[in-house]
Amino acid sequence: MSEDWVVNSSPLIALARIGQTRLLGQLARKAIIPRAVAREIEAGATDDPARLALAAGELEIVESPPLEPELIAWDLGAGETAVLALALQDQRWTAIIDDAQARRCARSLSVPVKGTLAVIILAKQRGFITSAAALLRELRRAGFRLDDRTIRQALAHTTGESWDD
Repeated sequence: MSEDWVVNSSPLIALARIGQTRLLGQLARKAIIPRAVAREIEAGATDDPARLALAAGELEIVESPPLEPELIAWDLGAGETAVLALALQDQRWTAIIDDAQARRCARSLSVPVKGTLAVIILAKQRGFITSAAALLRELRRAGFRLDDRTIRQALAHTTGESWDD
């Protein structure tokens, strides 16, 4: 069953760098970004792939609800806070976030959370890409940071692909 996703800047930027923002729309029933995330991306270079994806209307931009004190206390960035505020307001949303502190916050608040790695693995499992490992290598070349051990374990347990980097 597809989920509704509220996407932070890091996964969007990473996927845009390798031309795979379409996966967000293919894998989620609905994918949105908060206005705070859009502002972060729009502050980048005019030719930035994520900025171009936003300009093309690939994701709906929405306003964030008022912030809960328990969320403010985590002192996260504006984008992460907005993503989690939306997910807290409506439990149908899964937060798509890579930042470790924001992911800890999400788990503490019982917000479902996935990262870019999970998006890539899900794309492979659903047949939208032929190789998760190949896309992860592209992400690495584009500057995405994730340790080899995590990638190796995730691939072995989900897609059966190997990771030799």
